[in-house]
Amino acid sequence: MILCGLLLMLATAMCLAMGVEPAAGGSTGVFFTMKDSLIDSRTLSAAVNVLCLLATGGIMLALNKVFSYVRSVTHLLVSAFFLLQLAHPAGLVSFNTGTLLCLVTALAIMPLFAAYQDRHSQRSIFLIFAIAATGSMFHYGFLMLIPAFLLGFVNIGVMNLKGMLAMLFGLITPFWIVLGLGIASPADFVAPHAGGIWNVQWTLSEELLLTVAVVTAVLGLVLAVMNLMTLMNYRMQTRVYNAFFVFLLVMAIIAIVLDYRDTAVYLPLLNLMVAVQVAHTHTLRTTVRHRYVFMLLLILGCIGLGAAQMLMR
Repeated sequence: MILCGLLLMLATAMCLAMGVEPAAGGSTGVFFTMKDSLIDSRTLSAAVNVLCLLATGGIMLALNKVFSYVRSVTHLLVSAFFLLQLAHPAGLVSFNTGTLLCLVTALAIMPLFAAYQDRHSQRSIFLIFAIAATGSMFHYGFLMLIPAFLLGFVNIGVMNLKGMLAMLFGLITPFWIVLGLGIASPADFVAPHAGGIWNVQWTLSEELLLTVAVVTAVLGLVLAVMNLMTLMNYRMQTRVYNAFFVFLLVMAIIAIVLDYRDTAVYLPLLNLMVAVQVAHTHTLRTTVRHRYVFMLLLILGCIGLGAAQMLMR
């Protein structure tokens, strides 16, 4: 994990030195628009971005130690996440919406899992949906968290009438505050728009990004199906946790299909969910000989895809 983290930082420095540009986004939020880079200083933006990616990995590692959603305490989950990020150099050179969405999701998982069968978890429900609503003001990608966490709270058995009211108030309150304080007005509303993968006018960078997204999505789905039968034998709490990760994986893929122009926004979250499946695949098959070959192929594949994008830009 430490080596993969160092490799992530080294790749970020190389991308900066080679002049790799941030991935361009295509969508806005309900009221505002996020820039491709959330920090103007190129070097500072890249540094903050890599620190947030490292922090996301640390959060997922801490979550696993507390909730044990992966059967064994393993650092491979974080290692796989860092490796998958290497396959998208344009996502390393600036602090972008994709990194922020991934970090916010990882942070929101803690109160979700902690609320398991807790009928008095309305504060957690309110907080998570208020965060999703606030994020959606700046980018519509945050809306995908609403169905994901709604299903998560339903699965853990806490979404009663009070929970539904807490969700409703969580979604309404940020807009109420922003409109009430005059920070935004109804005239600022921007309707969502989608640019699907059927758009034939692709640039070379878009084709490479699509290739990375497709390969990652197929890998995640295949591993999820392979792990499904074994995970079904786990205790209910662990099954519920992992069902949430699978649903987030599917939601990220659907978001990429519906809004191809913002693939770079959804890719870090997709990488994180695929990394969970990679960790399961490794820990569930301890009797398989030469299982390290899969990780070697993953390393070579991620570095190869990243290098191809850096050289062919």
